[in-house]
Amino acid sequence: MDFEPILNTFEDATHVMGYSQGKLVSHALWVTRWLQCPDAPALRTAYVEAVATHTTARRMGFATAVMRSLATSIHDFDLGALSPSETSLYLRLGWEFWRGPLAIRTPNALLPTPEEEKVMILRLPNTPPLDLDLPLSADWREGELW
Repeated sequence: MDFEPILNTFEDATHVMGYSQGKLVSHALWVTRWLQCPDAPALRTAYVEAVATHTTARRMGFATAVMRSLATSIHDFDLGALSPSETSLYLRLGWEFWRGPLAIRTPNALLPTPEEEKVMILRLPNTPPLDLDLPLSADWREGELW
């Protein structure tokens, strides 16, 4: 799969990469997004995207190492977040599911997110107390909204 078109959709992304014997085998990136609960300030969020490990390097700890490095690198954000396709890695690393309804903020309205969309969060040193059952919204963006 050619990942370049997907990677090109992320502006100002920070990449974390894992190498084995000089070859790139694992990757994740984050972009800054603003997530918000009702009647609360928007949270500066490191939104994680494009977590991938080459098939020959899976189950060898590369994704774990990349995600641990990423978590250390985002410690000054209010929150970490992602929309996972697989969840076991993130659960092992302390990520939690947001249980409340999700929406996308546009200039004119909140667009409800289909229930099948899931978001996980990682609490960081600057994370305020959170009620994971409240609604959560993200700023609108091109492409995949979550």
